[in-house]
Amino acid sequence: MKVQTTRFGSVEVDDSRILEFTNGLLGFSSYTQYALLQPDDDGLFFWLQSTEAPELAFVVTDPATWVPDYQATVRKEQMDELSLETLETAQTFVIVNKYDNALTVNLQGPIVVNLTNHHAMQLVLADKRWTTRHEVVRLAAHERLTA
Repeated sequence: MKVQTTRFGSVEVDDSRILEFTNGLLGFSSYTQYALLQPDDDGLFFWLQSTEAPELAFVVTDPATWVPDYQATVRKEQMDELSLETLETAQTFVIVNKYDNALTVNLQGPIVVNLTNHHAMQLVLADKRWTTRHEVVRLAAHERLTA
């Protein structure tokens, strides 16, 4: 499938990387189809690119890379909606944001993907251990050169 993006131009995406969100993402409910783009071989960060709006994209990452004990609680009705029988056939992503001088991830709003049928859903967790701005990388401060 060809996907138009504002960051990468026109990109050919394998159908296995197209995700269907029945209810869209929080705040973007009218956009339900996204492509998962991997811009480099490291695989730490991905782009969740809307196939319907070239300007709509989110940086996402696997939370286990940054928070080894992270676990999203998926309720039975959410499992049913995703057609998940077990969590072993699912992949979890979290949205990355730049906040102040850090990259943060939203651990309260994970995205769960059924790897078998490519259906996806953004959850809202009640677990207060996880925040919407969990810092994962501190960005280096840019120093000014003075004459």
